[in-house]
Amino acid sequence: MKRNKIIEVALKYFTIHGYEGASLSQIAKEVGIKKQSIYTHFHGKDDLFLQALRDAKETELSLKLQYLNKMNLQDPKRALYEYLQFVIDLFQEKEQLKFWLRMNFYPPAHLANTIEKEVIDLVEKERTILERIFQELIDADEISVKTVKTPYFAFLGVVDSIMMELVYRKDDKRLKDKLEASWTVFWKGISKE
Repeated sequence: MKRNKIIEVALKYFTIHGYEGASLSQIAKEVGIKKQSIYTHFHGKDDLFLQALRDAKETELSLKLQYLNKMNLQDPKRALYEYLQFVIDLFQEKEQLKFWLRMNFYPPAHLANTIEKEVIDLVEKERTILERIFQELIDADEISVKTVKTPYFAFLGVVDSIMMELVYRKDDKRLKDKLEASWTVFWKGISKE
């Protein structure tokens, strides 16, 4: 389907050149259509950009929720750490998610409010499952804290730290060091070890 091909090519251009540097003419040329044909599927550049962004958001959300819903909490330390590694792998391997991450940090100014709403929507959906997981760990007396808010926000701090490194990172060693340091402090803060 042409619409999906347009989004796929647009995503590449938006990721490489940013919103301002991506040209509808270039996108159309690579897809093999005339620029005017893009308007058959999208109202304009903003519409195309936001569709690519929402598709990327839904991909991230879907993959994360699938992973979290299958997580084995028999060994919570391992399960939570492996989730962090899963998140790193997602954002290193999938171009769509690299785009989503970059646009979270560097949104086009005129779309910043719209993008912020998309980010908040994703965070709220992810929060529901993470809070459920931490509540299960509290109920099973697997962690030392007694309120969901503490491990949730602390874990989110580790995730945010990793995301920041993925956006600005210069080398994998720094990312690994940051993960290990953040994880160590997080786990010591909630574990019963």
